[in-house]
Amino acid sequence: MSTADPGLVHPDHDPHTLYSHHHGWLRAWLQRRLGCRDEAADLAQDTFVRVLLRPQALQGLREPRAYLTTIAKGLVSDLWRRRALEQAYTDALALMPEPLAPSPEERALVLEALHEIDAMLDGLAPKARQAFLLSQLEGLGYAEIAVQLQVSERTIKRYMAQGFECCLLAME
Repeated sequence: MSTADPGLVHPDHDPHTLYSHHHGWLRAWLQRRLGCRDEAADLAQDTFVRVLLRPQALQGLREPRAYLTTIAKGLVSDLWRRRALEQAYTDALALMPEPLAPSPEERALVLEALHEIDAMLDGLAPKARQAFLLSQLEGLGYAEIAVQLQVSERTIKRYMAQGFECCLLAME
């Protein structure tokens, strides 16, 4: 039976076979990108967890390494974004007087909340996210935001509604 036979199940359509054929390669690819063996191993595992959560995506898969790379790149991007967020928080804490600094438990809770907010905002289109942040963090009014983003005030109202909807969904 040839590999072109539609009755033949391609080995990469099975998550276990995909793992055994490509895990080592993916881990090495991630290690070159991250420079850390442990983080590469963690993200390789996370990649295959994502594969297991969407087994239907394996059907008709022609380029398994391209598929795995796409998932892994997203995880690497998330890792770098989390690190940047944590570094910004750490930098802000360094500017606080010692007696006002939060406890380690409070820091962990704030970081968790920041990650949730970041994930929520990531679901918005770039201009909607920018409008929401300008309003909520900078205190700008809708008219000011409209001028800055070069869109109508009505569009800003729509962006804000999207932002608040994301907040409500995140709270559920």
